[in-house]
Amino acid sequence: GLGDLTGAIEVHLVSLAPVGFDARFSALWRRYSYRIADGAALWDPLERYFTLWHQSPLDVDLLNAGAVQLLGLQNFLSYCKPREGATTIRELQRFEFHRGEDGVIVATVQADAFCHNMVRSLVGSALFVGEGIEEPGWLHERLLAKKRDAKSVLAAPHPLVLEEVAYPSDDEMLARAELTRAVRKH
Repeated sequence: GLGDLTGAIEVHLVSLAPVGFDARFSALWRRYSYRIADGAALWDPLERYFTLWHQSPLDVDLLNAGAVQLLGLQNFLSYCKPREGATTIRELQRFEFHRGEDGVIVATVQADAFCHNMVRSLVGSALFVGEGIEEPGWLHERLLAKKRDAKSVLAAPHPLVLEEVAYPSDDEMLARAELTRAVRKH
């Protein structure tokens, strides 16, 4: 179940789902955000449950230079925990970092679907680039290796927020679910 989420969720409308609807497999895309504070002056203790505290400074330009190389239909095995019978081929539509006026960096990650731990793995790996430990091209090199390695680090789960999910029209639900479930080749 949802546990005790009193005050955390507000329902505005309930209706019957169309035939063929599957919350997971009918989606066209999902968009996540991930908040990172990388400087002592930026740390807000009231945001500790929603923001990662990262002690080293991060270069947003380096983060974006690495992230853009991962866009498109790719095999994300290097950035996923594989599951039996599930594909690791996904279309990463958006992966970008932006520093807000408050100094907090927000990663935005959007794809047609995500495999297990993919967003946290992408962000965790990008932090090596943002710190200058690895070059931006390293993220793409890891993608091409199609294997997990010692630097397969998951970013902490608490700042990860599902922001939005887009669905097709009602008459396209079933076809979309079947397409998403199909094993993809890349």
